[in-house]
Amino acid sequence: MSLASVAPAVFLPALIFEIGIGAVTPMIALGGRELGASVGAAGLVLALLGVGQILGDVPAGALAARLGDRKAMLIAAAVAAVTLLGCAMARTLWQLALAVAATGATNAVFTLSRQSYLTEVIPTGLRARALSTLGGMSRVGAFVGPFIGAAVVHGRSARDVFWLALACTVVAGLVVLLVPDVAEPAQGASPRPAPVSVRSVVARHRRVFMTLGVAVLLVGSVRATRQAVLPLWAEHLGQDPSTTSIVFGIAGLVDTLTFYPSGKVMDWAGRLWIAVPSMLVLGLSQAVLPLTHGLVSLTVVAMLMGFGNGIGSGILMTLGADVAPPEARSQFLGGWRLCADSGSAGGPLVVSVFAGLGSLAAGIAAMGAVGVVAAAALLRWVPRYSPFATTGTRSRTPTPTQDSRAPSSPRCAPEEPPSAACAPGEAFYRFKMRLPGSGRCDDPEKS
Repeated sequence: MSLASVAPAVFLPALIFEIGIGAVTPMIALGGRELGASVGAAGLVLALLGVGQILGDVPAGALAARLGDRKAMLIAAAVAAVTLLGCAMARTLWQLALAVAATGATNAVFTLSRQSYLTEVIPTGLRARALSTLGGMSRVGAFVGPFIGAAVVHGRSARDVFWLALACTVVAGLVVLLVPDVAEPAQGASPRPAPVSVRSVVARHRRVFMTLGVAVLLVGSVRATRQAVLPLWAEHLGQDPSTTSIVFGIAGLVDTLTFYPSGKVMDWAGRLWIAVPSMLVLGLSQAVLPLTHGLVSLTVVAMLMGFGNGIGSGILMTLGADVAPPEARSQFLGGWRLCADSGSAGGPLVVSVFAGLGSLAAGIAAMGAVGVVAAAALLRWVPRYSPFATTGTRSRTPTPTQDSRAPSSPRCAPEEPPSAACAPGEAFYRFKMRLPGSGRCDDPEKS
C-alpha cells in the first residue's frame, strides 16, 4: 500500500472539507458583527468553533468505534451540512453561535475518523508520512480557504462564505460515499470486539495520558498561540491589517511546504528527530518575537514560527497512532485529541491574561518557554511509550507487517497477553507484534 493509493479516499475528502473550514474561520467573527455583536462577543463566537471541537473529541471516538470510520465520516458530513446551513441562515447571534459550535464538533469526527482509518491500514513504515500528509491537508485548507472565501464574499455579506463551506462539505461527503476505501480495517479471523467506553479506555491508559498526554497538551497550546500572537504583535508594531495578512500568509506558506519532509524524517530516523526540534524552533521563535521592531525582523521570525510548526505536522497524530491500543483505537484517539485541542484552547487564553495585565510581550515569552518545556516533556516520554521514537528504540522493538492491522490478524495473533509490568506502550507492542512460535512478525522491508 502506498500514499497514492489512499489519497482519493482519505486525503481528498479531508482537503475539501478543510478548505471549507479554512474559508469560514476568518469570517465567523465578521458574521457575528453583521448580526449586531460587539467585538468581544464576535470573538467569542469564533472561539466556539474550537470549543465545539473539544466537546466533539470524545463522542467522535465513541461514534467511530461503534459505527466504523467511514459511516462516522458520512454522518459528520451530513450534520456539518445542516450546521453550516444554519450558519448561513442565522438571523440572531445565538443561532450563529450554536451552529458554529456544532460545526466544530463535526470537524472533530471527520478528522478523527480518517486518522483512525489510516492508523489501521497503513504500514508502520509509512505511518508518519501518511499522518503528516493528513495533517498537511488542514494546513493547505487553512492556507487556501481564506483566499477562496475572500473571492466569494467580495462585495457581499461575510456570511455568504458559509455557502462555500456547505458546498465543500457536500462534495467531501460525496467523495467519501462514492470512493471506496482501499482496504477494510480490522479484518481478521476473530469477530470485531464490542466497543468499550471512552472513559474506561482513558482510565486503563491513564499513565499515558498523565505523562505523554500532558506533553501533547503543551504542544497544542504552543501551536495555537502562534496564530494569536503573530497578528497581535504586528498590530503592536503599528503594521496595517493588509501587511499583517501578508506576513501571516508567508508564514503559512512555509508551514504548508514542510509537512511531507517531516513525515519522511519521522519514518526514517524516529519521532523525536521532528518532535523536539519542532517545539524548540517554535518555542524559541515565539520567545524572541517581542524583540522584533520592524517589518523585516517580524517576517523572519514569522517564517521561523511557520517552519517550526510545519515540520511538526502530524506528530501528535503519529504519536497517538503509535501508542493507541488496537482493540480500542478510536476511543483512545478521542481522548488523545481532547488533550491536544484543550491545549489549543488554553494557549491563547494565557496570552490574553498577560495582555489584560498589561504585558503582551510577557505572555508571548511565557508561551515560548512552554514550547521549551514541551520539547523536554517529549524527549522524556516519547521513548518510553513509542517504539518508533528513535532508530535505537526501533531496533529493540519487533517490526509489524503490513498485514498486522489488528490483534485479530492471523499472521500476528498474540502468543500471550502483555505483561502487566510493562509500560503501556511496550505492552501494546508486545501484544500486537508477536507471532506464534517466533516471538515477532516479519520485517515488511524484507517481505
